[in-house]
Amino acid sequence: MKYYLAPMEGITGYIYRNSYAKIFPSFDKYFTPFIIPNESKSLKTKELIDVQPENNKGLNIVPQILTNDAEGFILTANKLKQLGYNEINLNLGCPSGTVVGKGRGSGFLAKRDELDKFLDEIFKIDNMKISIKTRIGKDKPEEFYELIKIYNKYPLEELIIHPRTREDFYGNKPNLEVFKDALSLSKNKVCYNGDIFTVHDYNKLVETFPEIKKVMIGRGILANPGLINEIKKSVVIDKERLKDFHDEIFKEYMEIFPQDKGVLFKMKELWSYMIYIFSNNKEYIKKIRESQNLNDYNDVIFSLFINEQIIKGNGLFNK
Repeated sequence: MKYYLAPMEGITGYIYRNSYAKIFPSFDKYFTPFIIPNESKSLKTKELIDVQPENNKGLNIVPQILTNDAEGFILTANKLKQLGYNEINLNLGCPSGTVVGKGRGSGFLAKRDELDKFLDEIFKIDNMKISIKTRIGKDKPEEFYELIKIYNKYPLEELIIHPRTREDFYGNKPNLEVFKDALSLSKNKVCYNGDIFTVHDYNKLVETFPEIKKVMIGRGILANPGLINEIKKSVVIDKERLKDFHDEIFKEYMEIFPQDKGVLFKMKELWSYMIYIFSNNKEYIKKIRESQNLNDYNDVIFSLFINEQIIKGNGLFNK
């Protein structure tokens, strides 16, 4: 099995990726938060920093592009090629209202003729592998049966499927009936993505679909960074290792943010996921969110690691 880290906007940037790889077994691929094309000769500073090879040493990075403009995609792909990349990913899954409203991400799925023409253009790029991360439709799951006809026309590096529609957002359950059909209908290699929060979730998935060879995990890893180790080796993360991971991320954010506010924002965002594997998590997420400065924050985190326990089998949304 190959394991991929899903791109999570604002969280899984190079600091998270490097900190993760330092403490835990590395993913087979790390997909970056999306890049939106611009007309300049280089990437925006924030995006450039995130994909610079020197900030991603030893990691198999796949930059992701979010656009419905073929010319912008090709321009960005060439910028990434100059940085040494030979594989990129197209985001057709983002459900955000601001993204969908511009016909990007999962919003592009509703415009199938335009999508087909777009793909026809971008697959003219030389020496660049292209994968797609997609939902199964914008409004209804039945849309997938038309989308797969389009995807099958092109030599994708792989098709990463999150079996929800845009309208599902992150509600409802992944539509495994449509995913089952995708496995038989796709001419390209398929990777599964969606709601792998625990070892139980993973085991149930591979029992149902033993032919799966690749999985992408996002929110499940944010909640339990030790999940891959648990899946591979039945080793549950301990507090010492999680504290090392936390401290590494904290240290790196302290180096790039001049004020407490920036560090606090990033750490609170991370804890909105990671808190779920702890006992008494409701009380502590409230305290973390109420922290006004780093002294307050550090006191809460110290107390959390001293007084609470990591609960085996817990994942995202466990109470």
